[in-house]
Amino acid sequence: MPRVKQRTEALHERGLASALAVLDEAGTAGLTTRNVALRANASVPAIYEVFGDKAGIVREIFFEGFRQLADELGALPRQADPLEALRRLAEAFRQFILTRPMLAEVMFSRPFADFDPTKDEARAGAKVRKIFVQHVRDAVTAGALEGDPTDIALILFTFVEGLAAAENAHRLGTSKQSTNRRFRLGVNTLLAGFTTTDRR
Repeated sequence: MPRVKQRTEALHERGLASALAVLDEAGTAGLTTRNVALRANASVPAIYEVFGDKAGIVREIFFEGFRQLADELGALPRQADPLEALRRLAEAFRQFILTRPMLAEVMFSRPFADFDPTKDEARAGAKVRKIFVQHVRDAVTAGALEGDPTDIALILFTFVEGLAAAENAHRLGTSKQSTNRRFRLGVNTLLAGFTTTDRR
């Protein structure tokens, strides 16, 4: 009698939730198929049926991270001041990285040699990029910033990710007060570089 396939949506969701929990608790070194299976109360073969291999688990984590980030950034309340909206967008992105350091590492630091997201990266981060570009476009349309919205958005995204990664590594200061001040200084200085002449 053929073995019943374990590939179900419920097991996929449970496996992904378990993988995220293992990553958060044990870091990248502890993210093994066996640990994910144990956490999901499933067999290792069942996890392989759902995800294919460990790289498949990492790929799902990678996409889930961008889904969560897009949901959080997309839920930010609208602001009358487009520059304030950009500051709040940058802060929300920072907090995502600070509160999910292991997930952010998978998304941005490529810690697994057997997973190369190059081909999938554009699709995974498309919604996040659109959110950044739209916020910047609003600022350009309002006359608060000058420049190509896509250029500015990608620079801001990369800048904030780098600052938050440095903060996670304790390279931005030793106290919350100092890291907050330096983060705000960095973002404000970057935005000032794109501010229209009339607003300088």
